[in-house]
Amino acid sequence: MEPEPILSEDKEPQASPAATDPAAWQRVQLARHPKRPHTLDYIERLFTNFEEIHGDRLYADDPAIVCGSAFFEGRPIMVVGEQKGRDTKQKLHRNFGMPKPEGYRKAIRVMQLAAKFGRPILTFLDTPGAYPGIDAEERGQAEAIAHNLREMSRLATPVICVCIGEGGSGGALALGVGNHVYLMENAVYSVISPESCAAIIYRDAARAEEAAAALKLTAPDLLRLGLIDGIIPEPREGAHVDPDGAA
Repeated sequence: MEPEPILSEDKEPQASPAATDPAAWQRVQLARHPKRPHTLDYIERLFTNFEEIHGDRLYADDPAIVCGSAFFEGRPIMVVGEQKGRDTKQKLHRNFGMPKPEGYRKAIRVMQLAAKFGRPILTFLDTPGAYPGIDAEERGQAEAIAHNLREMSRLATPVICVCIGEGGSGGALALGVGNHVYLMENAVYSVISPESCAAIIYRDAARAEEAAAALKLTAPDLLRLGLIDGIIPEPREGAHVDPDGAA
């Protein structure tokens, strides 16, 4: 007798008792908090002499990704990070932190420049995902992400990746290939958002909390699964309460 398929036309998948832990959903909310520090907040607090580099030398600049040279404790490095924006004007300018192909191509250009001059690289992951618009697809969004994955794995310089908020699917992974990968305590990293997962698996986006628990997207879950190298502690109520302490 063949086992019953997990998904069928007449049955809705049910969440297991273990998949109702509210901690995962709480961390999703903290990762998305409107006052949570973004890449530029950490650049301001951690580095000196930051000089931003613009453009991919193919099409345009993408404000959703910030790149540049800086000094960390006196040592020259390259910094690459996704930037969401704070108010409405900034969010529109930064495309809500959803990079386009030119952003990923700019990022890998800067990383290869770092390798050429022997500078270590620090990346900050913070995006709901790569921009899914038709213009991005026409300019090779998938190719740009795949190219970054390959080229980052070949870089002849140390790369440290830190997820500081939302690590949304390939949009984050395109900056997330490194020698060491860390998550902030209340950051999340997943192949899909809980809402989208719930809509597909449970056929009900309102069950996002259950999906968040099932996805194992929190820092403790990912560390336990061996997918990250460590967790960076945050202030007691979250990084948004004390950005200086978080940095």
